[in-house]
Order: sequence, then C-alpha cells, then structure tokens
Amino acid sequence: MKVLVTCPPMLRAIEQLRHYFEDKGLELVTPNVVQVLTEDELIELVPTVDAWIIGDDPATEKVFTAGKNGKLIAAVKWGVGVDNVDFKACEKLGIPIANTPRMFGNEVADMALAYFTGLARESYKVDREVRAGNWIKPAGMSISGKTVALVGLGDIGLATAKRLKAFDVTINAYDPFTKLTAAEAGVDTILPFPENLAAADFVVITCALTPSSYHLINEKSIQLMKDGVIIINVSRGGLIDETALIAALESGKVKSAGLDVFEVEPLPADSPLRQFEQCIFGTHNGSNTKEAVIRASLRAIEILFGYLNIK
Repeated sequence: MKVLVTCPPMLRAIEQLRHYFEDKGLELVTPNVVQVLTEDELIELVPTVDAWIIGDDPATEKVFTAGKNGKLIAAVKWGVGVDNVDFKACEKLGIPIANTPRMFGNEVADMALAYFTGLARESYKVDREVRAGNWIKPAGMSISGKTVALVGLGDIGLATAKRLKAFDVTINAYDPFTKLTAAEAGVDTILPFPENLAAADFVVITCALTPSSYHLINEKSIQLMKDGVIIINVSRGGLIDETALIAALESGKVKSAGLDVFEVEPLPADSPLRQFEQCIFGTHNGSNTKEAVIRASLRAIEILFGYLNIK
C-alpha cells in the first residue's frame, strides 16, 4: 500500500516519521511541495495511492473522485483548517476522512503575539533599518490599557486570549458558535460581530474560514474600526478582503497589519501588499514548530492507520 504526504511541515520531518510507515510495510510517496500541489497534479497523483495525508492542497471533489476511481481508500487532513477539503465529496464517495484538531493552539497563539508586540513597538522595522546601516528610534505604542478585538474562540483563540491577558489589555471577543461564557474564555466580553469594533486598537483574527466568515474583514467592517487600528491574521487569508485592506493601509485607516496568511499563497510578487513596509508578513507558518509538527503528524498517522485497519 502507498501513502501520499503533501503537507510541507510533515514532509520536512519525514525522516523522523518514515519508520512508522515502513514498519507496517507501507510505501511513502513524498513529492516536493513548497506550499500546495495543483488540482491537476493531484488528479494525476492521488489515484495511484491508497491513502493521502493532505496539507493545504485543493482537495476538491474532482480530486477525490479521481482518487476513488483509482486506489484511494482513506485520507486525513493534517492540521486544523479544513476549508480546502471537500468533506461532503468524501462522504458521498465513501472515503473516510478526518482532520487533526486542537494540535496547534499554543503555537499559533505564540505567533499571534509575535505580530502583536512586533507591530506595537515596530521592532521588525527597526531590525530592517539596522541591517541597512541606519539607527532609527521610532516611538512605538504602549500595549497596557489597549483593547483587542479577538475574532474566534476556538483552540487558537482561547490560547491567544490567555496570552493577551498578561499584557493588561481589554479583550472583546467574537464567536457566534462558542458555548463558553466570557469568564470561561478568559476574555472581558463576548459580542456579536461587529458590535463595538470601534473600541479596538488591535483586531486579531483566529477563527475558521467558512462561507459565513469569508471576507469578514472587508470595507464595511474596516470602516467601523478606529483610525490607526492594527490588524493581525493567523488563521486563513480568505477572512480578509485584501483589496479593502490595501485601500485602508493606503489611507492610514489601518496603521499596519501582521499577516501570516493570504488569499493567494505564496504571496504574488506583484501584490500591492508588498509596498507597505510597516506590515509584517509570514508564510502560513504559525503552527510550524518541531514539537507541534511531530505531534500533529503522529495523530494523522494514528487516524490513517485506523482507517486502513493497521495495528
């Protein structure tokens, strides 16, 4: 049996994980993946394997149909986000599939806080200027006493709230699906979005991308924010309308942004976002620590072996 792995973090750690497959007589298929494979590449490759550990690839109905018409028996989505995977297609085709939730809350929250402090004190800008031979001293923003709009109270949101509280900020949280009280979530209040968004000095996005949250941060919601707001997104690029964000950065409505994710990844070379030196950009890498990658990979392997009846 062959197992395809297309998740870049897992692929980079594959030598530590290879023996789990070889001990069970499984052959690993490990293509070179920088971010994702294309739908056409997957349609050609997936039918040749029995199982698939998915990254952020376009795991569409076409891909799963091709797989079902070939050898594919089961799949696992590595990580938390599932917006790129057509679970309904899998159900229709009889392909068992699951993701690996609650694996990266702490790690992604750590990254959110890196953007949070970096943008407040402009430490990234200082680093760039020092490397260029300059010696700048920008006046940053004091964090204590500020207000954070935290969008999403899942695993990542709760871990982020826990960390933010140490900075002596007010946290207004937004999550229509949470069953927690504000006290249980460790925030000051839970509001319907976008109520009181104007109070926020920072907007930190940690929610899942769903049809209802697509472009949640758009021209209308940005206009409700205070002038000079800082926006941070460590979840999914599609939560922000980048055209609206670009316009807000140009006007100064949004002071700066920390974006670990984008609508198109990798960020296109001609993206207007690249012109804003006050922003910090990542490579959809918030969950990527050595410890977390092994933890999530072992969970994905465990689920997959269960589907394949391998003990």
